[in-house]
Amino acid sequence: MQNLDLGYLDGKNNNLLFENLNLDLLAGELVCFMGPNGIGKSTLLRTLAGLQKPLSGTVVRKKKISVVLTDRVHAYNMTVQDLVTFGRYPYLNWDITLQEEDHSIIDRSIAQVHLENLADKNIEELSDGQLQMTMIARALAQETEILLLDEPTAHLDLNNRVEIMNLLRHLARTANKAILVATHELDLALQTADKIWLATANKKILTGLPEDLVLDGSFDDVFQLKGFDLKTGKISHEAHRKISVQLIGEGHEYLWTKNALERSGYKIRSDSDIVVTVNKEGEKTIWKLSFFELKKTCDTLIQLLSVLENQIKQQ
Repeated sequence: MQNLDLGYLDGKNNNLLFENLNLDLLAGELVCFMGPNGIGKSTLLRTLAGLQKPLSGTVVRKKKISVVLTDRVHAYNMTVQDLVTFGRYPYLNWDITLQEEDHSIIDRSIAQVHLENLADKNIEELSDGQLQMTMIARALAQETEILLLDEPTAHLDLNNRVEIMNLLRHLARTANKAILVATHELDLALQTADKIWLATANKKILTGLPEDLVLDGSFDDVFQLKGFDLKTGKISHEAHRKISVQLIGEGHEYLWTKNALERSGYKIRSDSDIVVTVNKEGEKTIWKLSFFELKKTCDTLIQLLSVLENQIKQQ
């Protein structure tokens, strides 16, 4: 896009959402487009797809584009394969006859989203996640170099959200597609996107690596995060107990123990006389608590927290 101003008409006046945008989508990259609700993410996608005219400037489309919007498809007696087949219609002649190559592309697109076992299932019987995968398969069947998706993980559970974002990242790499996803899933975008487009309140879009935009404070400026520490990826906890604990260990067991202690109001400090050591015995995790004269081994975190609280009450 070159010197692009976009928005929509409000009566006789232009409602400007973004101005003077100069951005590129590159093959092989997954880009996540983010910003506060209502800032114009869907409008930008529709403009890039040619579904809405820009107020001024140019969208250069040298390649074919597939679009997956948030509108849910309602159709009776239509299977997954039927819906994916619609992705081939732009390539068919007047008699709408599928060739062997078309069938091969349809089958491959269904396989890419792992829906082979649901190919003959009616789309009205699909879960939200399965339907979203079907819509992505339809877009893949169009065999375009650019794929635009508007909130593809909305209303899905965590497992489906992760699966879809991992799939899109994989497709960008293996099929050399340029993929742009408008999303509010901050945690997933930070872990999967090659680049971020970050919409700001001054009608601009910042671009960069997710990590750079975290470290330079851009995400904090845009989202004004409340109680979430973006640099650590955790919710901030208040150390309301005014008691510190020294935690010794490593790996994910250490991280989850730290999370449990901080959520319970303890501050983690290396000079505390209260010491919790995380150990592994084979496949089992155990916690050893040293609290002045008390030495206690716990099998679960809930047991550790209970022993620790009881000991504090006795002091």
